[in-house]
Amino acid sequence: MAWHNETGKIGEELAAEYLIKKGYVVRDMNWRWLKYELDIVCEYQGRIVVVEVKTRTSDMVDPLEAITPKKIAHIVKAADVYLKLFDLPHEVQFDVVTLTRHGEEYVINHIEDAFFAPLKTYR
Repeated sequence: MAWHNETGKIGEELAAEYLIKKGYVVRDMNWRWLKYELDIVCEYQGRIVVVEVKTRTSDMVDPLEAITPKKIAHIVKAADVYLKLFDLPHEVQFDVVTLTRHGEEYVINHIEDAFFAPLKTYR
């Protein structure tokens, strides 16, 4: 497995552990269907929470910079597909969890309601 893929996998596992400790129930990790993918899908307080995870090995680059309007549109569309496939009538919340490695430790930042579904669609 490529180094960046391994880093992402570790970050997703740590993010899931963190969310579980906060009371989130993880429904799926690395969910994929056709061209759609979601890092983590949880249930929390009656909502479906779609969590985008970004992991970096240094704080030289802000992990939030990787979440572009195009990426947001893709996540929103994937969430819509997920809700329809599983017939879930829940509200959806979009969170971001960033992890930045400092030595052997990771600093976790959880941004709840990080973004909303855009009115404009991106291609």
